[in-house]
Amino acid sequence: MRNFIIGTNGLTSVEKQVANCWINVEIPTQEDIRYLTEELKIPHSFIHDIEDVDERPRIEYENDWQLIIIRIPIRNNNEDTPFYTIPLGIIFKDDVITTLCYYKTEMIADFISYNNHKGIGFSNKFDLVLKLLLSSAVWYLKYLKQLNNCIRSCEKELEKSIKNRELQSLLKIEKCFVYFITALKGNAILLTRIKGRAGIDSDLLEDVEIEMKQALETANVHSDILSGMMDAYASVIGNNMNNIMKQLTLISIIMMIPTLIASFYGMNVPNALQDNPHAIAIILSISLIVSAACAWLFKLRKIL
Repeated sequence: MRNFIIGTNGLTSVEKQVANCWINVEIPTQEDIRYLTEELKIPHSFIHDIEDVDERPRIEYENDWQLIIIRIPIRNNNEDTPFYTIPLGIIFKDDVITTLCYYKTEMIADFISYNNHKGIGFSNKFDLVLKLLLSSAVWYLKYLKQLNNCIRSCEKELEKSIKNRELQSLLKIEKCFVYFITALKGNAILLTRIKGRAGIDSDLLEDVEIEMKQALETANVHSDILSGMMDAYASVIGNNMNNIMKQLTLISIIMMIPTLIASFYGMNVPNALQDNPHAIAIILSISLIVSAACAWLFKLRKIL
């Protein structure tokens, strides 16, 4: 799916390509790929690089074409990883500006809607690149807030559970933080490479740096807190299991005393109670008294 967008007064969609318009392609079909490679003459290598989900942020040149790859956050319907990051390619040459993404994202649609509503366009290709980087940093922060809410929900469950399910949920969230931190560091390195380009708005550049730094610091802080919390709860769960095993062991010791006494008096040898009609009552009483004394001793020493 491709859209043609002009950025003079906001971001307005048009029906066909015009000079200095932004060609936005998401989830490209074979017809879209043919249009990019045959009509616009975009190098095939650029298309293949953007298709790779693990492609890192960078700038590349080929036949007067420039490719800038940034990584943007995306919500994942897969339960294994709630959020992850994908490459967004920005390709330009002369008056042709194209973005290509193989996934449908909330960020692009929100970026177009917000700027169109505010009447904010773009003056040149690097102005668009910076605004997309700014929008990506804002969406990183939005998703980080949602991840933080997920952590709080898992934390409440962990307070009343000793199962591994909640810890596994936290591991999935930790994986999201790793993806976010890696992508933000790559975007930050990319930003340093385009700082000196001509036609860049210094105020916009400063805004991008601030938002990106905030997103990276927030991700690092949440990741550190999550790691510490997981270690703490893992210790709590281990300690709870140790307490349960200790209590079961003490109960086994207390229950072993009547068994031991009954074993002595159950031997096929003479004993002091073999002719006593109250032998069973006496043996049971001795067993209960000794077991109760043992339990009281454990309680006194705060073992049980």
